[in-house]
Amino acid sequence: MPRQIPFIIANEGCERFSFYGMRNILTIFLAAAFFSNLPTPEAEREAKDIFHIFVAGVYFFPLLGGWISDRFFGKYNTILWVSLIYCAGQACLAAFVDEPAGFYGGLFLIALGSGGIKPLVSTFMGDQFDQSNKHLAKLAFDAFYWIINFGSLFASLFMPKLLQGWGPAAWWGWHPAQVAFAIPGILMFIATVFFWAGRKTYVMVPPAPPDPNSFTRVVRTALTAPGGGAGLSIAIFGVVLAVAAIAWAPLMGRTGGKDLVIALCLALVFLLAGGGLGAWIQLDLARGKHPDEAVDGVRSVLRVLVIFALVTPFWSLFDQKASTWVFQAAAMTKPDWFSPAQMQAINPALVMLIIPLNNLVIYPALRRRGREPSALGRMGLGIALSGASWIVAGVLQLMLDAGTPVSIAWQVVPYVLLTAGEVLVSATGLEFAYSQAPPSMKGAIMSFWSLAVTIGNLWVLMVNATVMNDGVKSAIADTGIGLIAFQMFFFAAFAFAAALAFHLVARRYRMVDNYRRS
Repeated sequence: MPRQIPFIIANEGCERFSFYGMRNILTIFLAAAFFSNLPTPEAEREAKDIFHIFVAGVYFFPLLGGWISDRFFGKYNTILWVSLIYCAGQACLAAFVDEPAGFYGGLFLIALGSGGIKPLVSTFMGDQFDQSNKHLAKLAFDAFYWIINFGSLFASLFMPKLLQGWGPAAWWGWHPAQVAFAIPGILMFIATVFFWAGRKTYVMVPPAPPDPNSFTRVVRTALTAPGGGAGLSIAIFGVVLAVAAIAWAPLMGRTGGKDLVIALCLALVFLLAGGGLGAWIQLDLARGKHPDEAVDGVRSVLRVLVIFALVTPFWSLFDQKASTWVFQAAAMTKPDWFSPAQMQAINPALVMLIIPLNNLVIYPALRRRGREPSALGRMGLGIALSGASWIVAGVLQLMLDAGTPVSIAWQVVPYVLLTAGEVLVSATGLEFAYSQAPPSMKGAIMSFWSLAVTIGNLWVLMVNATVMNDGVKSAIADTGIGLIAFQMFFFAAFAFAAALAFHLVARRYRMVDNYRRS
């Protein structure tokens, strides 16, 4: 194992403690601090919307980080300097717990910082391997994902208690929220120091120089080449839909933050779908003007983006464990000392058990029988398991809506199913994304992997906005099912449909090997 890997993994563990430490208490804090004057359902809804807008931002900014890294500064410099922006954002949260404008400014800086480094740390670790030791990369990526959950576990256990006034807030009379948000900031600074400490040991892959055969130039050549037409028409139609999406919110008088975020995310979806499909249809027209290797590389990226698109429903379900599931936990019976947000600790604890169980027991046993599932097979199964978890959550919600007391211990069941799905989708997807990316597109392709999470949160915002329509609410009421329970079953069906589509596409996908040559 390359000796520099521990610096990267230590950095990731501290950074993930920092991120999940503030993320896992965000909805509870927002509902209690900034929306306390609203009825509880409305306060929870407003807090959930802000949370999912924040998460969408976190996973949008990897596009910026990946582009800056690939074209200008390289991975190491981008990670180091953007981490300082991240630290500033965490400091703002602690400083402005009673000032919404300053607090939301801190959330923006965290989204920019966390998102900016997100696609780079894992690809930077991948750069430390070559063809001679790539067989160790899967272990490193699993350790990488394991340390993410190690940090998340302790953040999920302790940060909700600090927000309740435990620890320094109780001992010395400090503001509980300031303590709960200051400690993640300190951990982010430590993460930056860990990363800097390994600077003399890293393999530094320089940023790619301007490339006449880059992804965007090949796509542009394909769309505008003589003899085409259908692909260009589809791309133009995508642009028209994107403009319409952006214009929709102000034309309808909907200028709230949520509406603008939905409009911008939809515009991005239309641009990617129209441009990608149009380029796919006409890609062979770029041959002759660009080397076959470049054209084949673009086709490889477009095929990967189809896989990423089908993963977006999984993230719709997964990220709501920090919003919808937390508020469900608050309605369940539990000890007085237990915070609903602490249930999220089950997720990283299970990940830390499931990853070694898979690698040391389950996969070797399946391999000996010649039945080990492929990477895409594991990911498709993971999406289906996430749907099953929401079926269970919906049943629990039906019981709560009927007035039946439900112990919070029952929420362990959906957490087990969701976490099993997460390991199969996310841990597998990290290594899959790196291995399938052409060498000049490592940072960018990992940015698209992160963008799948943004789109997943877009679906959540759209569903939450749709069910507030009077006609939709009336139709749901006619079913005899409560609003929250209905949404849970809807998201479960969404995941099952995505899993089926994923399976059909995966059967036709051809794997490639894009690890660096030794």
